[in-house]
Order: sequence, then C-alpha cells, then structure tokens
Amino acid sequence: MTDSYPDKFREECGLIAVWNVPEAANLAYLGLYAQQHRGQEGAGVVSYDQEKKLFSNHKGLGLVNDAFNNFDFSVLPGDRAIGHVRYTTAGSSTIANVQPFFSEVATGEVALAHNGNLVNASQLKKELISDGSIFRTTSDTEVILHLIAQGEPNADRAEIIFDAISKIRGAYSLNILFDDALYLVRDPAGFRPLAIGKLGDGYVAASETCAFDLIGAEYVRDVEPGEVVKITADNQIKSYFPFGVTKASPCIFEYIYFARPDSSVFAKSVYPIRKQLGAELAKESPVSADLVIPVPDSGVAAAMGYAAEAKLPFEFGLIRNHYVGRTFIEPTQSIRDFGVRIKLNPNKEILKGKRIVVVDDSIVRGTTSRKLIQMLKAAGAAEIHLRISAPPTTDPCFYGIDTPSKDKLLAANNSLAEIKEFLKVDSIAYLSIDGLYRAVGSDQGTYCDACFTGSYPVSIPGKTEAAQGELF
Repeated sequence: MTDSYPDKFREECGLIAVWNVPEAANLAYLGLYAQQHRGQEGAGVVSYDQEKKLFSNHKGLGLVNDAFNNFDFSVLPGDRAIGHVRYTTAGSSTIANVQPFFSEVATGEVALAHNGNLVNASQLKKELISDGSIFRTTSDTEVILHLIAQGEPNADRAEIIFDAISKIRGAYSLNILFDDALYLVRDPAGFRPLAIGKLGDGYVAASETCAFDLIGAEYVRDVEPGEVVKITADNQIKSYFPFGVTKASPCIFEYIYFARPDSSVFAKSVYPIRKQLGAELAKESPVSADLVIPVPDSGVAAAMGYAAEAKLPFEFGLIRNHYVGRTFIEPTQSIRDFGVRIKLNPNKEILKGKRIVVVDDSIVRGTTSRKLIQMLKAAGAAEIHLRISAPPTTDPCFYGIDTPSKDKLLAANNSLAEIKEFLKVDSIAYLSIDGLYRAVGSDQGTYCDACFTGSYPVSIPGKTEAAQGELF
C-alpha cells in the first residue's frame, strides 16, 4: 500500500444560503466557517443586492479564512447570498471549479452551489457539448448550470429547475439564487443533508445546523428528499415534489464521521448517536482492558460511549496537535513518515503497562491506523485492542464522498484475521450493521449504507446496478 491516498474518507462539500437578512454575505461567510470540515480546498460567496439589481461574487482556494483573507465585504452587498466550501469529488482543485457558479442565462442571472456527485454527469456533458454548450470547468456541477440555461426566457423558473433535475442522477443538494427567489433542492434519495432555519425576518439554509448556531438562526426543518423549496421576496415558502413519492436513502456516514458532533442532520442530533455507536460496540465486542482511548477527534464520542458501557476509564491516550495546518509540506519520504506523529502524540504516562481499547470511527486503507498502533506500542502499551464504531468499509461511495477504489480498501480485500495481522493489534472488532442501525434508531434500509454493504440505491453507469431498483 502507498501513502498517495489519505487514510480517512475525504470531506464532501458544505452549503449556506441567506435570504432577506442584512449583510447576507458576512453571514454566509460565517456559515461556511462553521462548516469548514466539509470542504477545505476552496470557498466562495455570491450575493445579490435587490436595490442595485446587482449580483457580486468572490471565491478563492484553500480554507475559508484563506479565501477571504483581509476581504472587504462591502464588495458583496445585499441581503441575499449563497456560499460553498469545496472538497473535490468531481473535477480538479482549481479556482475555476470553486463554487458557487454564477452565470447569465436566458431566464436571467443565476448562482448555483452543489453538494454531492452526479453519476451521469459524463454522459450529460457529452450531450450538452454536442448541442453547443461550452464548459469552463471540470466540475459536474456545471452540468446542472447548463441544464438550467436551456430554459426559455419567459418560462417559470421553478419549472426550469424541475426540468433540469429530472435529467440528473445521483446525489445533489442545491442552493440556487435568482434575483427574485431562492431555491433549495434535495435529490429524491436525499443523500446529502440540507436544513432550513429562520433568522430575523428572513431565512437561512445550510448543510449542517452548526452553521445556524454560529449566526444565531433557529432550525425550522429539513428540505425533504425530492423536494424543491422556493422562498420568495416576501418570505413566502412554496414546496414542490416534482418526483412524486420517492424512497429516501440519506447517507448514514454523516452520523459516523462527516457531520460535526454538535450538528443535527436528517433531523437527528449527531453527538448522542456517536456515543451510542460506541455503546453498541462495547456490547458486541467487550474485552478485558484497563482503559479506553479515542483516536482524536473522530473517535472521541464513540470512545466515551464505549467506556461508559464497558465501565472502563476514559482517557486521552493520544494528544492531538490542533495547530497543524492541512497543507503541511512533505517534500521527502523521510519527512512524510513523521505525518502521523506531527498530528498525534502518545500520552506515555497514561499508556505505559496498560491494556488499552483504542476506538476510532473507520478504517479506509489502514496505513494510518498501523502507524498509530506502532506509536502506542512504543509508548509502552501492554495490549492494544482496536474497536471501530462502524462496519467494515468494503465498497467505494459514488454519491459525493471521495473514497479509494475497492482494491485499496483494507476490509474489502482482507479477512478480520488478516487485518489484525496487518495492523499488529491484539484484537480488532468492527460494529455490526445491526449495531449501527440500533445506534441510529432506525430500521435497516432507512439509509444509504453502500460503503458497508455494496447495496447502491442508485446505479452508477458502467459500475453498479441499483440494489433495489431505481429510485428515480
């Protein structure tokens, strides 16, 4: 195995929208800040000033603070704005691919931000190019913009959106900003989250409710799977379901890893679910040990749940350096090998001579986990029992989470005994699918769990067939 791919699932993207609230762009910026964990390669905001009839936009590469370093928000006037933090799931990491996208089309000026991944983007792009469309980016999101651009000048904008989304397949939560209305869209499966909040006399929308907490908004409800929400200039909300009745299949990995623990996604609080994941893991895979430690920060809540259920002490046996930047320079292999130690350091006084349970949320390739185990052994741990608060990751995601191919997933190609040997641990156990759904408090089949089961709700052209028929 090589180190060319990180040993964690990569981030998705994060959305924010602000409607009829003064200084909308500033609030959008703060909303992106709260969702920085969802995308760290670029950020952007498009605002609209209804008095000046003016759209303005700004975007940049890197973290939110990098993209808006010393930025003068007076150049983004208006009480309406949408924003986006990006992680690359389709297309390269260049400024052209940073969202929101903004363009003038037949029906007027429009800004668009997208969280997810279109499984038929390549096919649609070929068709659009053959019809004369000119693409400026390599992002699948631009396909949606071109489909909207096909709308007639005097056509109803909601109908234009209905027609556009009827042609795309896969995962998409969308914020679409026109001069007279904000449209919020979730795909029929509802793979990616999108919530609506109230702020003053206006509204906000975000991928996660932690953004509402930062800017002082009150959560109202989620945009439902397959729903198009239109918010008008007079703050009227209109709801449409152009796909009719659909089978929701939201991403269960939001609860395991992606969402911030202080968020609610899919109308459920993340933190107690993560603790319960650990509790279920302790019930299923107990072991004689002296203490429980998390892999920070991803395994903290689950480790707390495990320790409480197992009646074992909880300790921070690994201390995280919170001041390590994501773009740490790794010029040579000799320096690159220090990567894990720069981020995490064993707490030797806690570990020496102890039998420890190490709790983390997932293993992708196993390379980072192996290095952590080596560090813990070198720090004097007598026994190391690894517990993972999710089932084995055996299949890649095609719905907006960047994962390695199946041949690079540790659990897809090795037995539990082989994984134990590779990681050099005294024991290893994963949470079962049953335990996962018990912790979430839902029946199996309620969520998309394709990364654990290979059961894909929406087929991917040339790669998979839908497990239970097409959703749309």
